[in-house]
Amino acid sequence: MNYPPNAPPPGGYGGPPPGGYGPPPGGYGPPPPAPGMGGYGQPMGGMGMMQPHAPFGVDPMTGMPFSDKSKMVAGLLQIFLGSFGAGRFYTGHMGLAIAQIAVTWLTCGVGAIWPVIDGIMMLTGKVPDAQGRPLRD
Repeated sequence: MNYPPNAPPPGGYGGPPPGGYGPPPGGYGPPPPAPGMGGYGQPMGGMGMMQPHAPFGVDPMTGMPFSDKSKMVAGLLQIFLGSFGAGRFYTGHMGLAIAQIAVTWLTCGVGAIWPVIDGIMMLTGKVPDAQGRPLRD
């Protein structure tokens, strides 16, 4: 088969595909935010607009609303008054607070390491409140 020197072979090779080479139909990047919402699902308008179900904000990693309890208060209560279960009473974990009191006093103070480790975990944000919400900063 002889073709002209610079002509494409039959069958459509050599030219742009139908529709061109432009960006994909939806464009590049994430979809635009929903009306009334800013980036990452936060309400537009800065501090003026709050979400009614999350008065203390929303955790950007999980999307869950923050607790009304502070992790600084919970952690310090647990470290300094953990043998009395203060940090766990503060976060609403009544059963764990009573267990920490019992372990600390029944072991003559040896079990006080549990509330100290628990307080450090509260300060790092690993412990939720009794409703499962992350503690706020």
